[in-house]
Amino acid sequence: MITQRAIGIRPGTSYLVKAGAEPPENARGDEIMKNIRRIAIAVAVAGGAAAAFAGTAAATTASTDSSALPCTANQFSTKLVYGGAGAGQRQAALQFTANEGERCVLSGRADVNLVGAHDVLVNNEAPADAPPVLIANGSSAYAPLHWTAIGGEDEQQTPNAVTMTAPADSNPHGDPIDPNVTVDWTFGAVDASADSHTVDVGALTAGEAPAA
Repeated sequence: MITQRAIGIRPGTSYLVKAGAEPPENARGDEIMKNIRRIAIAVAVAGGAAAAFAGTAAATTASTDSSALPCTANQFSTKLVYGGAGAGQRQAALQFTANEGERCVLSGRADVNLVGAHDVLVNNEAPADAPPVLIANGSSAYAPLHWTAIGGEDEQQTPNAVTMTAPADSNPHGDPIDPNVTVDWTFGAVDASADSHTVDVGALTAGEAPAA
């Protein structure tokens, strides 16, 4: 007796063929197309996963780069950026921009001080373990500044400059480099009363400082 079996080709349709015989041509074609589609989907999924992994790896490498050395003062330029005012509040930032061809790391807690205005204190609000920031080839980072200027003239003082100390005081060859950076203060008077007499400094942030 010749054994027969049913091969499902598409919903609602079946064919009876002899055991060991090839299925009809249209059934074989459908099955081949299904296999092609399965392979194409598998390749696409694998490719997407590989791309996602590569992107994550690149981002991780950039954020955990340990080959960059602490910055010396001659590797970046520094400027004050005015951020605006309102209700007696003043906002600004001390911005650091890497020179072309330079690549180095700045401390997340910038060592900022004032020159002059002896009654005005610097309040560094950045935590001691604030993450360092890499700058390279023209990229920037900034430390936000905040203070008030609502007191009378006899309760205010005007700083001469703001200073910052670079993380390193010598280059990889051991040559000494002055770590002190000084920028003229151009934002007017700061409250210097017993109740309000600080310039608050925030943690270093990657990117250009927001300007008013």
